[in-house]
Amino acid sequence: MNDLLTSLQSRNATLYQLGWLCVAAMLICAVLALSTSTQVLGINAYIKPIKFLASTVILCWTMAWYMAELPQKGSVRAYSWMVVGIFIFELGIVIWQASRGKLSHFNISTPTDGILFGLMGIAITVFTGWTAYIGFLFFRLDTTTISPTYLWGIRLGILLFVIFAFQGFMMASRLSHTVGAPDGGPGLAVTNWSTRYGDLRVAHFFGMHALQLIPLFGYYIARQPRHVIILSAVYFVLVTALLMQALAGKPLLANLDN
Repeated sequence: MNDLLTSLQSRNATLYQLGWLCVAAMLICAVLALSTSTQVLGINAYIKPIKFLASTVILCWTMAWYMAELPQKGSVRAYSWMVVGIFIFELGIVIWQASRGKLSHFNISTPTDGILFGLMGIAITVFTGWTAYIGFLFFRLDTTTISPTYLWGIRLGILLFVIFAFQGFMMASRLSHTVGAPDGGPGLAVTNWSTRYGDLRVAHFFGMHALQLIPLFGYYIARQPRHVIILSAVYFVLVTALLMQALAGKPLLANLDN
């Protein structure tokens, strides 16, 4: 593990350090979750910040690892600092709203809340569009330093990530992630995905984690690039099916309440 972290730091110190900052914030939020009773939508207010911080660690360290393969060091540096700025802003709002016992997303109950939610949407749009550009650089990359299957895994992992990141706008336009009922109510343990109604977060989650799963398949399992392409196509279809299921108002797993 120490060798892995040392290698990660050498690949991209900026995103490496941001990841550790998020780990520290997770620990603080965990203490707050245990010591306060403030709730949002029926669960402890600090659960959401913890989950967002954890996903940011995974995202930062994933992109830090991949981008070391790109020769455009200036573009990588600019992207890395963009991620730092945007996620400190986003996570700061999520944590601050949690401390107030208020929603950070889909909250337009006051002018201030509406402005913050709008700014978060703009920030995440910039991030997703810029990530698409990094994906474009990988599609242009011609290298023999990594295997073709791994390279195709990175390319298609980023592509699927971007597609299903933009799927988040479905939730933003509805001011809700639940289909068929208001947000809240019974949900799965940890994720809190609805066990009664459709939940758009399911496809959002699985689609975005193609960023890790497809490259891992390309690195460890695939023998030819077409294997990665086929898996990516199947993965896209399956996650799209999850999206259609949610839009039909059906839960991923019914009656398995936390």
